[in-house]
Parts: sequence; structure tokens; C-alpha cells
Amino acid sequence: MITLTAKAAEQVRLAAENGDVAGMALRLAARQTDDGSFEYGMGFDEVKDEDMSFESEGVELVFAPQYGPILKGTVIDYVEIEPGQFHFIFMNPNDPNYTPPADENAPKTGGCGGGSCGGGCA
Repeated sequence: MITLTAKAAEQVRLAAENGDVAGMALRLAARQTDDGSFEYGMGFDEVKDEDMSFESEGVELVFAPQYGPILKGTVIDYVEIEPGQFHFIFMNPNDPNYTPPADENAPKTGGCGGGSCGGGCA
């Protein structure tokens, strides 16, 4: 299962409203590059018959079945990386570069695996 934090879900809904795509699902994708790092993508899309689909924080998430093993257990958050610079981050336990936060209440500033964390919602 993939989880959106409340803050990430709020930003996804805002992006959907601003992009005039409210009601569309958030499509996720991931791949492992030749150097072992993970790259992520996301954007709004129609649900296809073969898609895996579920809901987190009121947002419909979809992805092609081949991405399931890569994305399993991922938490997507929306955080301030630098003052005034907010980004989506993917905290993925399957990513060899992932280090979980030491404290559950600590700011989540890692987990992108060196990949693209913005997609269509940045």
C-alpha cells in the first residue's frame, strides 16, 4: 500500500483544483536506474482497467501493476526542504538509498532516492 500524508493529500487536491483536473486519479510511477537509485513520477490521469487503484487521505491513487513491488510501503509527503521551497518526497523502504526518519515527529527531508519527486503536482 502507498500512503499520502495529510499535507501531501492537501497539496494534491489543491493542484487538481488549480489544474482543472479535480476528480482525476493521481497516477504514480517509479523505476530503478542503472546506478540503483529510484526515480519517481506522478500526475493526474484517467484510471485504466489494468491499474492498481486505492485511496489514501481521500485521494485516489493509481499505478500500473509493474510498479507495485517498487512502490509497496511508500509514504509520500509534502515538506519544506529549504525555506520557502516545498517538494513532494517519496519515503520508500524498497529504495536502497532510503534512510527512515529517526524520530516520527522529525521533519522528513529524505527518501527521494536521488530521483524526480515532483511530477505533475510540483
